[in-house]
Amino acid sequence: MYNKFKEYDSFNLSGINKEMLDDWTRQGLFGQSIKEREGSPSFVFYEGPPSANGMPGIHHVMARTIKDIFCRYKTMKGFHVKRKAGWDTHGLPVELGVEKNLGITKEDIGKKISVDDYNAACRSEVMKYTREWETLTDRMGYWVDMNDPYITYDNRYIESVWWLLRQLYDKGYLYKGYTIQPYSPAAGTGLSSHELNQPGCYRDVKDTTCIAQFKIIDAPENLQGWGEPYFLAWTTTPWTLPSNTALAVGPSIRYDIIRTFNPYSGEKVTVVCADALVGSVLNPKGAGQPLDSYVKGDKVVPYEIVGSCDGNSLVGMRYDQLIKWMNPGEGAFRVIPGDYVTTDDGTGIVHIAGTFGADDLRVSRQNGVPPLTLVDRDGNIRPMVDLTGRFFRIEDIDPEYVKSNVDVEAYRPWAGRYVKNAYDPALAPDAETLDVAICMMLKQQGLAFRIEKHSHSYPHCWRTDKPVLYYPLDSWFIRTTAAREKLMELNGDIKWKPQSTGSGRFGKWLRICRTGICREADTGVRLCLYGALKMAAKSCVSTA
Repeated sequence: MYNKFKEYDSFNLSGINKEMLDDWTRQGLFGQSIKEREGSPSFVFYEGPPSANGMPGIHHVMARTIKDIFCRYKTMKGFHVKRKAGWDTHGLPVELGVEKNLGITKEDIGKKISVDDYNAACRSEVMKYTREWETLTDRMGYWVDMNDPYITYDNRYIESVWWLLRQLYDKGYLYKGYTIQPYSPAAGTGLSSHELNQPGCYRDVKDTTCIAQFKIIDAPENLQGWGEPYFLAWTTTPWTLPSNTALAVGPSIRYDIIRTFNPYSGEKVTVVCADALVGSVLNPKGAGQPLDSYVKGDKVVPYEIVGSCDGNSLVGMRYDQLIKWMNPGEGAFRVIPGDYVTTDDGTGIVHIAGTFGADDLRVSRQNGVPPLTLVDRDGNIRPMVDLTGRFFRIEDIDPEYVKSNVDVEAYRPWAGRYVKNAYDPALAPDAETLDVAICMMLKQQGLAFRIEKHSHSYPHCWRTDKPVLYYPLDSWFIRTTAAREKLMELNGDIKWKPQSTGSGRFGKWLRICRTGICREADTGVRLCLYGALKMAAKSCVSTA
């Protein structure tokens, strides 16, 4: 029996692997497998390109093994299977790496380093680990044509994308919009919803919050007779208060008119707050206590509810600008209706800064309220915060705008301050935040009703690990609603594994999507864009 079969006293998988690879190379099997199928039906494979600015990892081996299985299977089924490799030279990760290596920021480009030198450094960085990738490809036996790869910075590739975009434009699908989007000042780019939904992007943080007092102008009689009348509005982002231009109320929400005292200054005030939230804004122990018994500094502040009304009764009332650094123009500083206002928390009155919130901008536009914007030195209309995440420096604002719209003396101490400490590398971790500084200023002016720490979930940029802002950006959009039915039909042709991937989250997104944003980083939107490009070009290739 032992003479019939050869015995092995060891099983050297590594040696067998090397022996097999050498045999494949000697026979040129990859090339033969393609040549033998010439003239057969095509199965076109363009590899979803890796990035050669980083080392390959085990997850790349796993993904490429699956890709290889499909291509070999299709070859055995009689298809002519060309496999084209590619290199993803996507800009942002490369730029961030180059800037870190050179010790520069985006603002330094064209100043400390020329644009040409910067581009050259990026091109060098993006192909840094090409040899390591080619070695991995060979050693794992992955069959793909790396002699003529497509490269996303190559003009041929770029021009093909522009051609496809032109087809979308000719069909009326492409338009430019000005919307509030998640934006990362540290990375210098907007973020897609897909990026914000990545694990770990939302984190619990403890921020300084403020219930601010907005002084009512021409208050009706039921708000007079006890100190100054104010609307109370709560915010978790006090740095947006200088950009306030409106207050939103729920039309059907019940609001109380309350006589009490400012807990910091001890001054008499009459305040407006949602009835359902009075118990959380004011200490219930103070209800019904005589107002004349209060002494400044008492822990329990007495209050008396002297009237109530619904939100509709408050709409149209005007108030004084809270922080008078810049003038937004006519139509600001009034109460407007907001269909999203609730009594879940806060005061039932929402502070509106149309430059830093999607709902804020929407209700502002619906009610003719201008957002607070300025004009920079290049003539661009910008919010009060620049793209690096700080209040605009005075020298970066158009001089004519400064002359007619800015209280320079009041604004100067705040100009150039970052809205989040994480954006300023010069600040110590325990440095005072802008939120705290603004709250303290309002407290000194008698315009802060409550200042406290509040824990809440806040999104962070997955690339830089720093908090994002909701920021107004010019962006190009694809009008997917114009082809939604066709997109849903094409989605049904895709063999999703598992099927729930296509019929679940992505399928539901297609059914309800209103607008597809052209962002490569968003997988869901990219697939939606891919479907739109497919219709535009009347053809497509299989991708993996």
